[in-house]
Amino acid sequence: MNILLKSFKNAYNTAPFSQIKNKDFLPAITSLIEDTKAEIDNITSNPETPTFENTIEALEFTGEQLDRVTNIFFNLNSAETNDEIQKIAQEVSPLLSEFGNDITLNEALFKRVKTVYDNKSNLSLNGEQIMLLDKSYKSFSRNGANLAEDKKETLRAIDKDLSKSSLSFGEHVLAETNAFEMHITNEEDLSGLPEGAKEAAKQLAESKDKAGWLITLDYPSYIPFMTYADNRELRKKLAIAFGKKGFHNNEFDNQDIILNIVKKRFERANLLGYKTHANFVLEERMAKTPETVINFLNELLEKAKPAAKEEFKKLEDFAKALDGIDRLEKWDSGYYSEKLKQKLFDLDDEKLKPYFKLENVTQGAFKIAGKLYGLHFEEIDNIDKYHQDVLTYKVTNNSGDLVSIFYADFFPRAGKRNGAWMTSYKSQSIKNGENNRPHVSIVCNFTKPTKSKPSLLTFNEVTTLFHEFGHALHGMLANTTYPGLSGTSVYWDFVELPSQVMENWCYEKEALELFATHYETGEVIPMELVAKIKESSTFNEGMQTLRQISFGLLDMSWHGQDPTNFINVKAQELKALENTKLYPDVTENCMSTSFSHIFQGGYSSGYYSYKWAEVLDADAFEYFKAAGIFNSEVATKFKDNVLSQGGTVDPMTLYKQFRGQEPQPEALLRRAGLIK
Repeated sequence: MNILLKSFKNAYNTAPFSQIKNKDFLPAITSLIEDTKAEIDNITSNPETPTFENTIEALEFTGEQLDRVTNIFFNLNSAETNDEIQKIAQEVSPLLSEFGNDITLNEALFKRVKTVYDNKSNLSLNGEQIMLLDKSYKSFSRNGANLAEDKKETLRAIDKDLSKSSLSFGEHVLAETNAFEMHITNEEDLSGLPEGAKEAAKQLAESKDKAGWLITLDYPSYIPFMTYADNRELRKKLAIAFGKKGFHNNEFDNQDIILNIVKKRFERANLLGYKTHANFVLEERMAKTPETVINFLNELLEKAKPAAKEEFKKLEDFAKALDGIDRLEKWDSGYYSEKLKQKLFDLDDEKLKPYFKLENVTQGAFKIAGKLYGLHFEEIDNIDKYHQDVLTYKVTNNSGDLVSIFYADFFPRAGKRNGAWMTSYKSQSIKNGENNRPHVSIVCNFTKPTKSKPSLLTFNEVTTLFHEFGHALHGMLANTTYPGLSGTSVYWDFVELPSQVMENWCYEKEALELFATHYETGEVIPMELVAKIKESSTFNEGMQTLRQISFGLLDMSWHGQDPTNFINVKAQELKALENTKLYPDVTENCMSTSFSHIFQGGYSSGYYSYKWAEVLDADAFEYFKAAGIFNSEVATKFKDNVLSQGGTVDPMTLYKQFRGQEPQPEALLRRAGLIK
């Protein structure tokens, strides 16, 4: 019997990774689609008058096993993929896309949903039920339920095409990342590189039976080389390779895929009655319209650009004085920024890393969650994992009740895409009086331990871990009835609030003292280093803000206008980035062809949400700081009004219930040092 077709009868009902074979996925998903269709047929054939319970609630709880299996499959495709899984993904994605259309274009089902929706003022529904009803109705109306039959078929074809194109985009980026290696045999070429990075590069070379050192495009290899390597030509080589992903005119080129994706998204939006893809997406965001997003980004640009230009000039002057560099290039950015930061603040990431042993930072995040939200994390070994590097935890509250199962996957490998993300293997929900607790995971790409050193994090990696852990808390502390409104199932320009607000604790003395201890001596991080971390937190903030704005504007340029006449990806990108440009363009490079957030992930027309949520998180943390960063009253208000509520209430309402007021943008500008 296919293990995926049964409920998982094991400790905590977790995914039985060790028993799953790749060949199980396609038949299981195909079978579970048919089972779910039968569940939907039961709803549509019900002779009783449509009610919230027999239609909306019944629909919400259909396909539970299908959801679990597809969550497992696509999470593995991101974190532990191989050729076989990628091939299955290309078969499975169109099936799921078609099935999604089968639901939203099911006239009998929509008729029942619409009957309940049209009668909602006469129903005694609570706030969460009203939100689910609205979301259910919109999932039909926004996805073609009101279209004529011929247009429904067009929509099906577009959705099938888009699901395959996004998959191919991600596969190409991963293939390009894995294909590049910079093999170094002369140790002088590693001048400036910290010993830990050199040791990791040597260990990687040894693992591939090569002499010398290997540098790759994986972040733990790429970032240290770009930050510390004195050899400018090799930095250039590496930077160009990184920027060329998907832009090679080879079998992994993403240019045609991008043009196809944006044109199909536009066609889909038009078909559904929207001006652009961004208009379609933003209708269900806090921002509501492309104009609001573009105005928001341009207002930030106006504040940040003078500071960014001033910072860039200082960096240029510094590089010229230090090394006679006449023109600062993109491959000089990390290197000279680090040198200037060391000079201005006497702060070197390499001096900090011994205080940020991965295990200690992880325990620090757990301790902070304990102080704020009463959570306890116990590492357990009685549940399956998909790779030996994965750590598994049982999370409980002060009463000893199970809150969540938590997976942590920290190191890069060939089958894992770059970056960091939070995901879920099982959503939280309440059914038949039972509160089903979630299974949450964070996935990162940190430097692996070497023969002589544990995994030591840069400060940027510390904030990355806290960021993803903030998302995880949003998933773990979910306490809603319906899975579709649970945890991170919120507007995408609100979803970054719990993650970004967690980063703030990394800068606070009280929090750092809990976990920042030297991995050899046990010494707590010296307070002068803490002071320097805080002092340097706004270093080059104008340039960093400009960079984030540029990504948001690039996203909107692809999705906020008619792309029908777009023929050249690079030309369109240059036009979009014109007002945010600091460094000279690199002809061989293109950002868009590996911009996975918007072409593979769910951030199309939503990349602005990082900056949008920064306004919320800066304002929220000012509230925490005013009361004390571990103040239980403020923490409880944040847990009760934000972390546990998911998408059951409008996000601005939730925020005001927590904060007592709308967010003040000045808080972000103050934190960034852009206003006093």
